Amino acid sequence: MTDIQNIKDSFKDNNLFDHALTHRSWVNEHKGQRSSNERLEFLGDAILEFVVSREIFNKYPGREEGYLTALRANLVNTVALSEFAKKMELGSALHLSKGEEESGGRTNPSLLADTVEAIIGAIFIDRGLPAASEFIKENLMSEVEKKASEPLKDPKSRLQEYVQSQGFTAPKYKVIEESGPDHNKKFVIDVIVNETSWGKGEGKSKGAAEQAAALQALGKKVK
Repeated sequence: MTDIQNIKDSFKDNNLFDHALTHRSWVNEHKGQRSSNERLEFLGDAILEFVVSREIFNKYPGREEGYLTALRANLVNTVALSEFAKKMELGSALHLSKGEEESGGRTNPSLLADTVEAIIGAIFIDRGLPAASEFIKENLMSEVEKKASEPLKDPKSRLQEYVQSQGFTAPKYKVIEESGPDHNKKFVIDVIVNETSWGKGEGKSKGAAEQAAALQALGKKVK
Protein backbone atom coordinates (compact mmCIF):
# COMPACT_ATOMS: atom_id res chain seq x y z
CA MET A 1 0.00 0.00 0.00
CA THR A 2 1.36 3.38 -1.01
CA ASP A 3 1.73 5.90 1.82
CA ILE A 4 1.45 9.65 1.51
CA GLN A 5 5.21 10.24 1.76
CA ASN A 6 5.89 7.85 -1.13
CA ILE A 7 3.34 9.70 -3.24
CA LYS A 8 4.95 13.04 -2.42
CA ASP A 9 8.43 11.73 -3.25
CA SER A 10 7.21 10.51 -6.65
CA PHE A 11 6.19 14.00 -7.78
CA LYS A 12 8.46 16.00 -10.04
CA ASP A 13 6.58 19.17 -9.08
CA ASN A 14 6.03 19.37 -5.31
CA ASN A 15 3.84 22.45 -5.75
CA LEU A 16 1.43 20.29 -7.75
CA PHE A 17 1.34 17.75 -4.93
CA ASP A 18 0.53 20.49 -2.39
CA HIS A 19 -2.15 21.81 -4.74
CA ALA A 20 -3.82 18.39 -4.78
CA LEU A 21 -4.08 18.44 -0.96
CA THR A 22 -5.51 21.97 -0.73
CA HIS A 23 -9.12 22.22 0.37
CA ARG A 24 -11.10 25.33 -0.54
CA SER A 25 -11.40 26.25 3.15
CA TRP A 26 -7.60 26.69 3.33
CA VAL A 27 -7.70 28.93 0.27
CA ASN A 28 -10.18 31.21 2.02
CA GLU A 29 -7.70 31.72 4.86
CA HIS A 30 -4.64 32.13 2.60
CA LYS A 31 -5.79 34.51 -0.11
CA GLY A 32 -3.69 34.58 -3.25
CA GLN A 33 -1.36 31.68 -2.39
CA ARG A 34 -2.93 28.97 -4.55
CA SER A 35 -6.30 27.71 -5.69
CA SER A 36 -8.18 24.74 -4.27
CA ASN A 37 -7.86 21.17 -5.53
CA GLU A 38 -11.33 21.14 -7.10
CA ARG A 39 -10.14 21.35 -10.73
CA LEU A 40 -7.67 18.52 -10.09
CA GLU A 41 -10.48 16.53 -8.49
CA PHE A 42 -12.60 17.03 -11.61
CA LEU A 43 -9.79 15.72 -13.80
CA GLY A 44 -8.89 12.85 -11.48
CA ASP A 45 -12.50 11.67 -11.30
CA ALA A 46 -12.60 11.27 -15.09
CA ILE A 47 -9.23 9.51 -15.21
CA LEU A 48 -10.19 7.15 -12.38
CA GLU A 49 -13.42 6.15 -14.08
CA PHE A 50 -11.65 5.61 -17.41
CA VAL A 51 -8.80 3.51 -16.00
CA VAL A 52 -11.04 1.31 -13.84
CA SER A 53 -13.50 0.88 -16.73
CA ARG A 54 -10.69 -0.14 -19.07
CA GLU A 55 -9.20 -2.59 -16.59
CA ILE A 56 -12.42 -4.41 -15.72
CA PHE A 57 -13.56 -4.35 -19.37
CA ASN A 58 -10.40 -6.26 -20.30
CA LYS A 59 -10.35 -8.47 -17.21
CA TYR A 60 -13.96 -9.69 -17.50
CA PRO A 61 -14.68 -10.06 -21.24
CA GLY A 62 -17.79 -12.18 -20.68
CA ARG A 63 -19.56 -9.78 -18.34
CA GLU A 64 -22.41 -7.49 -19.36
CA GLU A 65 -22.50 -3.72 -18.98
CA GLY A 66 -24.68 -3.80 -15.87
CA TYR A 67 -22.25 -6.04 -13.99
CA LEU A 68 -19.26 -3.93 -15.00
CA THR A 69 -21.03 -0.76 -13.88
CA ALA A 70 -21.83 -2.27 -10.47
CA LEU A 71 -18.29 -3.58 -10.05
CA ARG A 72 -16.78 -0.22 -10.97
CA ALA A 73 -19.07 1.51 -8.47
CA ASN A 74 -17.88 -0.83 -5.72
CA LEU A 75 -14.27 -0.01 -6.53
CA VAL A 76 -14.45 3.79 -6.83
CA ASN A 77 -17.32 4.96 -4.62
CA THR A 78 -16.85 7.43 -1.77
CA VAL A 79 -16.61 4.69 0.84
CA ALA A 80 -13.88 2.78 -1.04
CA LEU A 81 -11.85 5.91 -1.82
CA SER A 82 -12.06 7.23 1.74
CA GLU A 83 -11.01 3.86 3.16
CA PHE A 84 -7.91 3.94 0.97
CA ALA A 85 -7.22 7.54 2.06
CA LYS A 86 -7.40 6.54 5.71
CA LYS A 87 -5.03 3.61 5.18
CA MET A 88 -2.39 5.90 3.72
CA GLU A 89 -3.07 8.54 6.44
CA LEU A 90 -3.97 11.17 3.88
CA GLY A 91 -5.98 13.22 6.38
CA SER A 92 -2.88 14.30 8.29
CA ALA A 93 -1.41 15.92 5.17
CA LEU A 94 -4.42 17.97 4.06
CA HIS A 95 -4.32 21.76 3.87
CA LEU A 96 -7.50 22.77 5.71
CA SER A 97 -8.80 25.85 7.47
CA LYS A 98 -8.87 25.80 11.26
CA GLY A 99 -12.64 25.62 11.18
CA GLU A 100 -12.71 22.69 8.76
CA GLU A 101 -10.14 20.83 10.82
CA GLU A 102 -12.05 21.42 14.06
CA SER A 103 -15.23 20.11 12.44
CA GLY A 104 -13.57 16.79 11.56
CA GLY A 105 -12.37 17.52 8.04
CA ARG A 106 -9.33 15.26 8.32
CA THR A 107 -11.58 12.22 8.70
CA ASN A 108 -14.52 13.36 6.53
CA PRO A 109 -15.10 10.51 4.02
CA SER A 110 -16.35 12.76 1.23
CA LEU A 111 -13.46 15.20 1.60
CA LEU A 112 -10.92 12.36 1.69
CA ALA A 113 -12.42 10.71 -1.41
CA ASP A 114 -12.35 14.01 -3.30
CA THR A 115 -8.69 14.47 -2.38
CA VAL A 116 -7.78 11.01 -3.70
CA GLU A 117 -9.30 12.04 -7.03
CA ALA A 118 -7.34 15.30 -6.92
CA ILE A 119 -4.11 13.36 -6.37
CA ILE A 120 -4.88 11.21 -9.40
CA GLY A 121 -5.43 14.35 -11.47
CA ALA A 122 -2.16 15.79 -10.20
CA ILE A 123 -0.24 12.60 -11.02
CA PHE A 124 -1.67 12.73 -14.54
CA ILE A 125 -0.44 16.30 -15.04
CA ASP A 126 2.91 15.58 -13.37
CA ARG A 127 3.84 12.33 -15.13
CA GLY A 128 1.06 11.38 -17.55
CA LEU A 129 -1.55 8.67 -17.92
CA PRO A 130 0.80 5.68 -17.44
CA ALA A 131 1.77 6.92 -13.96
CA ALA A 132 -1.83 7.71 -13.03
CA SER A 133 -2.90 4.27 -14.27
CA GLU A 134 -0.19 2.56 -12.26
CA PHE A 135 -1.26 4.42 -9.11
CA ILE A 136 -4.90 3.44 -9.61
CA LYS A 137 -4.13 -0.21 -10.38
CA GLU A 138 -1.74 -0.59 -7.46
CA ASN A 139 -3.91 1.11 -4.85
CA LEU A 140 -7.54 1.00 -5.92
CA MET A 141 -7.75 -2.15 -8.04
CA SER A 142 -6.01 -4.44 -5.56
CA GLU A 143 -9.28 -5.96 -4.33
CA VAL A 144 -11.00 -6.28 -7.70
CA GLU A 145 -10.93 -10.10 -7.70
CA LYS A 146 -12.26 -10.25 -4.14
CA LYS A 147 -15.09 -7.85 -4.93
CA ALA A 148 -15.86 -9.63 -8.21
CA SER A 149 -16.13 -12.98 -6.41
CA GLU A 150 -18.71 -11.65 -3.95
CA PRO A 151 -22.29 -10.55 -4.60
CA LEU A 152 -22.09 -6.91 -5.65
CA LYS A 153 -23.96 -4.49 -3.45
CA ASP A 154 -27.32 -3.40 -4.77
CA PRO A 155 -28.16 0.31 -5.24
CA LYS A 156 -30.05 0.58 -1.93
CA SER A 157 -27.08 -0.80 0.00
CA ARG A 158 -24.66 1.47 -1.81
CA LEU A 159 -26.85 4.51 -1.23
CA GLN A 160 -27.18 3.71 2.47
CA GLU A 161 -23.39 3.49 2.79
CA TYR A 162 -22.92 6.78 1.00
CA VAL A 163 -25.62 8.57 3.00
CA GLN A 164 -24.16 7.37 6.29
CA SER A 165 -20.67 8.45 5.17
CA GLN A 166 -22.10 11.97 4.82
CA GLY A 167 -23.46 11.90 8.36
CA PHE A 168 -27.16 11.63 7.41
CA THR A 169 -29.71 9.20 8.75
CA ALA A 170 -30.78 6.24 6.58
CA PRO A 171 -32.76 7.00 3.40
CA LYS A 172 -36.54 6.77 3.55
CA TYR A 173 -38.58 5.38 0.66
CA LYS A 174 -42.06 6.79 0.05
CA VAL A 175 -44.67 5.51 -2.39
CA ILE A 176 -45.88 8.52 -4.37
CA GLU A 177 -47.88 6.65 -7.01
CA GLU A 178 -49.48 3.22 -7.34
CA SER A 179 -51.41 2.24 -10.44
CA GLY A 180 -52.51 -0.69 -12.58
CA PRO A 181 -54.37 -3.95 -11.88
CA ASP A 182 -53.08 -6.45 -9.32
CA HIS A 183 -51.35 -8.58 -11.95
CA ASN A 184 -49.56 -5.59 -13.51
CA LYS A 185 -48.92 -3.00 -10.82
CA LYS A 186 -46.68 0.02 -11.20
CA PHE A 187 -45.13 1.75 -8.20
CA VAL A 188 -43.32 5.08 -8.17
CA ILE A 189 -41.04 5.59 -5.17
CA ASP A 190 -39.38 8.75 -3.88
CA VAL A 191 -36.17 8.33 -1.85
CA ILE A 192 -35.81 10.95 0.87
CA VAL A 193 -32.51 11.90 2.52
CA ASN A 194 -32.25 14.68 5.07
CA GLU A 195 -35.87 15.64 4.26
CA THR A 196 -34.96 16.17 0.59
CA SER A 197 -35.88 14.07 -2.47
CA TRP A 198 -32.73 12.54 -3.93
CA GLY A 199 -34.33 10.44 -6.64
CA LYS A 200 -37.41 8.70 -7.97
CA GLY A 201 -37.88 5.26 -9.48
CA GLU A 202 -40.59 3.01 -10.76
CA GLY A 203 -41.11 -0.72 -10.91
CA LYS A 204 -43.66 -3.53 -10.84
CA SER A 205 -43.03 -4.02 -7.13
CA LYS A 206 -42.18 -1.67 -4.29
CA GLY A 207 -38.79 -3.34 -3.97
CA ALA A 208 -37.93 -2.85 -7.63
CA ALA A 209 -39.07 0.78 -7.52
CA GLU A 210 -36.97 1.42 -4.41
CA GLN A 211 -33.88 0.01 -6.13
CA ALA A 212 -34.56 2.21 -9.17
CA ALA A 213 -34.95 5.28 -6.96
CA ALA A 214 -31.69 4.50 -5.14
CA LEU A 215 -29.90 4.06 -8.48
CA GLN A 216 -31.08 7.47 -9.66
CA ALA A 217 -29.97 9.04 -6.39
CA LEU A 218 -26.52 7.48 -6.75
CA GLY A 219 -26.24 8.83 -10.28
CA LYS A 220 -27.02 12.34 -9.07
CA LYS A 221 -25.05 12.40 -5.85
CA VAL A 222 -22.16 9.95 -6.08
CA LYS A 223 -19.30 10.31 -8.49
